[in-house]
Amino acid sequence: MRDLGAGFGYLMKGQRWVAQHGKQYGWGLLPGLITLVLYVAALVCLAVWGDDFISWATPFADDWSSPWQGLFRGFLTAVLFALGLLLAVLTFTAVTLLVGQPFYESLSEEVDRGEGDGVVPESGLPLWRDLWISARDSLRILVRAGLWGVLLFACGFLPFVGQTVVPVIGFFVTGFFLTEELTAVALQRREVQLRDRLALLRSRKGLAWGFGAPLAVAFLVPFVAVFLMPGAVAGATLMVRDLEAPPEAQPSAPDPQAASDGDRAGESAQGTAW
Repeated sequence: MRDLGAGFGYLMKGQRWVAQHGKQYGWGLLPGLITLVLYVAALVCLAVWGDDFISWATPFADDWSSPWQGLFRGFLTAVLFALGLLLAVLTFTAVTLLVGQPFYESLSEEVDRGEGDGVVPESGLPLWRDLWISARDSLRILVRAGLWGVLLFACGFLPFVGQTVVPVIGFFVTGFFLTEELTAVALQRREVQLRDRLALLRSRKGLAWGFGAPLAVAFLVPFVAVFLMPGAVAGATLMVRDLEAPPEAQPSAPDPQAASDGDRAGESAQGTAW
């Protein structure tokens, strides 16, 4: 429970950080606005022509009598739109981060610069290489998220469980992948590979859920994702900074010989006191 609260705290810290840095916040809005326009256009097309697509994909139902044909195709059209909406939620962050890679890299660097001693971790790779790695890793995450989405969608047909437990699990699963995508901006600059990023977040699932699950819920509200994205990137960078364990901060292993000498010195001092 403590990690859940800490994750949500990082989300709030990120929003406060961008609120105090208006210029970075303004630039950080642009990728989300561009992606939102593209997604709204795609969902409108799906709503307008989804019925035609379902009719084309189900020719075997052409001869069905009323009302079964309409009910069957209407159900499939609703399912198609629901899948499109779920896919939009799952992929919005990845696409926005890909579109806004230079913007969010700059924002994340500013957080590192402002919160640390001025030293900003850099991958040292050219921009095209960073974009390629980001796109490749995002595709891998989307495949994982898509498999989870299909599984949860199928479980949604279970009586009672599908209407209560499954949606909650869906928000936590989506939140985990959102956290991975957002922390990837800072972790990629630190040359942390996808496998290691996932292992790091799995070791602190509560932290990832506390950060990402509220975002998953908020992203269901139109336009909210656009305004929360810059703060989410800032908060994810703050989280990475605290998760990162610098070598000099790690406790050194005790020297057995020194410990032994210290014990003997303590015993000698104790004997003298008595």
